[in-house]
Amino acid sequence: MSQRIRNFSIIMAIAGLLGIQSCKKDTEKTPTNNIPTGIRPTIDYNKLTASTPYKSLFLNNEGDSIVDLSAGNTRYKMFQALNYYLGAAVRDSKALDSMLMRSQYANSGSPFVDITSLNIVGSGLNTSTFQLRNITAFSENKEAEIARKRIDLLFGEMALLSTHINDTAAKGKAGKTGTYLADARGIEVAQIIQKSLIGSAQLDYISNVLLGAGLDANNQTIVSGKKYTQLEQNWDEAYGFLTLNSVFLLNSTDATKGTPESFLGSYIWEFNKAAYAKIYPAFLKGRAAIANNDIPEMKSQALFIRTEMEKAIALSAIGYLNKWKSGTTDAARMHAIAEGLGFIYSIRYCNINGVNAQFSDAILLGLVGSPDGYWDLTNTKINAAIDAITLKFKL
Repeated sequence: MSQRIRNFSIIMAIAGLLGIQSCKKDTEKTPTNNIPTGIRPTIDYNKLTASTPYKSLFLNNEGDSIVDLSAGNTRYKMFQALNYYLGAAVRDSKALDSMLMRSQYANSGSPFVDITSLNIVGSGLNTSTFQLRNITAFSENKEAEIARKRIDLLFGEMALLSTHINDTAAKGKAGKTGTYLADARGIEVAQIIQKSLIGSAQLDYISNVLLGAGLDANNQTIVSGKKYTQLEQNWDEAYGFLTLNSVFLLNSTDATKGTPESFLGSYIWEFNKAAYAKIYPAFLKGRAAIANNDIPEMKSQALFIRTEMEKAIALSAIGYLNKWKSGTTDAARMHAIAEGLGFIYSIRYCNINGVNAQFSDAILLGLVGSPDGYWDLTNTKINAAIDAITLKFKL
């Protein structure tokens, strides 16, 4: 073969490859109802409504539901159960067991019991393969264990604090003020644990893992023994870890939360008023985009969800800092600053906004870095924290 012919053959081969890639890109970008681009029946985006139940449209060719929310929902209920136990210190005047809290966190040793008011069946959680500990700070890789050990240590602090339920909180003295239990520095540890897990477990795993790196998962092959692809499952797990409801915040208004929501889902409604009603439609359209193998649309919806979740975390932090300023009693101000501190810790997982641990820790140090913590707070410290968060998140 002459050099000229060989060069011509190479050029034609490259052109062919580019043509294939171009066609593939165009197909993924613009799915149609007539030409399915994935392995599922194509879904018309115009059929999606704000009240469409999450599972109703996502079916295989045989008409079976391919949505499995069990992973996300189970972890959500574990969070509920752990939080319920934390509340027992004040609710039941109970001394808490740090090892039990750690066991619930890691789902080891059958630590969960039935909680009728939350529709939690302890045996169902105990026998599951899921836990909260191993997903905490999952996106942080080698640094993840630092965050997990911090939570373990906080359980120890909470157990010790619970023995002071009959004492009155004062500067340098742990005890109860109003209906809250604070340590010697005036910090309500239960709130630090809860809000830290909202960021390190819920936000990080939903946003940075499942709706971040998880969007590169396979969408052409059914997972062995299941009815879904890995990409479908990643999206469904994210939704299931946000809410137990088939329609997130259905019928909610700015004044009324329409569905029972806890943790991140509740604070999205409370503090991100501009966007809370758009979160569920984005989840729905993004999931439909996966069925259509419309990857650009899926990523667009994921970015919106992640951005608004992060904004909710930042706005929650600012909201509680302002509640400290408006509080008229130590009980109200202690409770407000504890929630604010927990959310400020959690902003380190706001990757879309480029926040890191150093930024978060610097604000925490400025607020309660002194020996007496809460008791040394001033309007100047609070305002500096609000300004830093507002600037970073462009609020």
